Amino acid sequence: MMNSGASLHSVILKAFTISSTLSVLVISSEAADILGQAVCPSFSCGHLQDIHYPFRLRGDPPGCGVQEYELVCVDNHAIIHINRGRYLVTNISYSESIFSVIDVNLYNSSCPIPNRDHPYVFGMKSANMTLFYPYAPTWATFVSCPRIIKDNVFYRPVACRSTNSSFVYVLTSMFSYSVGNVQPSCRYLAMTPLGGVRINAPDSLISYDYEHVVKFMRTGFAVQFPFKFQDSPWAYSWIINTCLNDSMSYFYKQISSTSIGNQSSAIVGIDIHFLKCLNDYSYQTKLFWAAVVIISAINIMKFIIVLAILSRLAFAPLLVLTFLAYKYWKMKISVDAVEKFLQMQQAFGPTRYAYTDITAITSHFREKLGQGGYGSVYKGVLPGDVHVAIKMLVNSMCNGEEFISEVSTIGNIHHVNVVRLLGFCSEEMGRALVYEYMPHGSLDKYIFSSEKSLSWDKLNAIALGIARGIDYLHRGCDMQILHFDIKPHNILLDSNLIPKVADFGLAKLYPRDNSFVPLSALRGTVGYIAPEMISRSFGVISSKSDVYSFGMLLLEMAGGRRNADPNAPNSSRAYYPSWVYDSLTEREVDEISPAADMHELERKLCIVGLWCIQMRSHDRPTMSEAIEMLEGGVDDLQMPSRPFFCDEGHTHVEDSYHLSSELTAISEEESENIYL
Repeated sequence: MMNSGASLHSVILKAFTISSTLSVLVISSEAADILGQAVCPSFSCGHLQDIHYPFRLRGDPPGCGVQEYELVCVDNHAIIHINRGRYLVTNISYSESIFSVIDVNLYNSSCPIPNRDHPYVFGMKSANMTLFYPYAPTWATFVSCPRIIKDNVFYRPVACRSTNSSFVYVLTSMFSYSVGNVQPSCRYLAMTPLGGVRINAPDSLISYDYEHVVKFMRTGFAVQFPFKFQDSPWAYSWIINTCLNDSMSYFYKQISSTSIGNQSSAIVGIDIHFLKCLNDYSYQTKLFWAAVVIISAINIMKFIIVLAILSRLAFAPLLVLTFLAYKYWKMKISVDAVEKFLQMQQAFGPTRYAYTDITAITSHFREKLGQGGYGSVYKGVLPGDVHVAIKMLVNSMCNGEEFISEVSTIGNIHHVNVVRLLGFCSEEMGRALVYEYMPHGSLDKYIFSSEKSLSWDKLNAIALGIARGIDYLHRGCDMQILHFDIKPHNILLDSNLIPKVADFGLAKLYPRDNSFVPLSALRGTVGYIAPEMISRSFGVISSKSDVYSFGMLLLEMAGGRRNADPNAPNSSRAYYPSWVYDSLTEREVDEISPAADMHELERKLCIVGLWCIQMRSHDRPTMSEAIEMLEGGVDDLQMPSRPFFCDEGHTHVEDSYHLSSELTAISEEESENIYL
């Protein structure tokens, strides 16, 4: 159970991992598609490490960083160009959005002053955005005057730059617009911010001498990033790249932990970590809200994926268990119904035996009498030296409903010409039927034997007994019983050669007033099957279907051979029903015919058989009418119409023979199915 839980946790963990990684990758891809910008790697120059947006290195693709913030790395020194000036970048602080610079020209002059430029050089604008804004509280302004200024408090001389006709001074102020306080006779030269110095005096104009100003100039000053960079397309790729790397580092650190809590935290928290990073770099900008929408959609997909996994790992087995429970419940109901019925039968029906009793009765199934489609038949002996035949049913061929039908049908039949069911066994779907034993076996071994051991009177009596047994099945019970498999194998003979109809392995019950029988009820043996069982154009399936099989049985009893005999000496006699019909009709016009030597009872059996095998069911007699014909004399019988297969011409007879002989050959391959 522990391994199963761990496996489930591992699968869900992988699903969350995939979906979380998918979240950040989709956001990165979405941003790249919208902004058309590449996520560029960081770089280093000298002591400056991990330099990234908005800075770019000369030679980077156009989509990396801001062009105005391009750096040139010379001798491990980062140089940036601002207008016409060149500045050395000494430090970058991304947390404060500032970077420190020093004017390169200060190192090449013994008497340095800034380059002459516009007073708003460090407030340069591009695309409505301030690109550079000095982050310095104090400014130095250089001016040139035509005469000496006696104000030594604010005007500090720059002697190295002064001449006899031009005097250079420097003024320091807290504001960059202090140039407005310059004497009208003086002209502006240059100005520069001073880093690392702050004036706290009440007066905003306090001067430092030139030496101090040079010192402050050589320490550099800070320049602030523009705030609007956070909501610009250039910033998005860097922010996404930074947050993606940060989130993935967090994820791998947590997922590599052996603690399930840390692993779960990595899976659940990676999206939150990513959004927090975006919020830190771009507080509630459109990038942040776009990420919230996309990650929310991905989390919905997460839920669907996990639900699908749970459905496969948990719901599917639950569904299978529910289905098996339902099948077991249905089977139990069926078994309970069988048991309830069998308990009722014990009071007035056949005896119920245990499986151990069946084993003892058959002496462990020692003597096998036959084998059929529904099981094997073994000989047994009951107490009192009563011999029985026990049919062991194949489980796959017999469900509870069919078994109840068999027991209820045969168990309540008491007719001299129907085999009697003496007992049954039903234990855990292992079932058996106990019949009275027929010592003389089935009829086929007598009528097809070369030794004619049965007289015509006995054959006529056997035919009458078979007809009465079938008629009892059709009319003698509350429900008509259609056999559908009347043939010599299923006619058993007792010790007195009294025939008994057997094989109710699939007995079907139908109301007598209902002439329609469903196709699912059909069965039978080739050579005895009525035409309507194959095509409804010959009529509906009814009790007349058993009449047709009985007629084929009568013709075989009369001829002492199978109806289709491919080994017949004369091809015209190969199909017996056709030959005997021609013989009987020729006798009526010509006393010299092959039928002249026929016994009277033989002719009667043949004529009744020919009536029973009429192709259309409504042309056949009922079993009660067939009994009257067998009980009467042969002179009272009229010849029936020519059966369809007995059409004029030898060609048709031979065609019928070939078809029937092929079908009969299949039937001959069957083993002797006693009691089956």
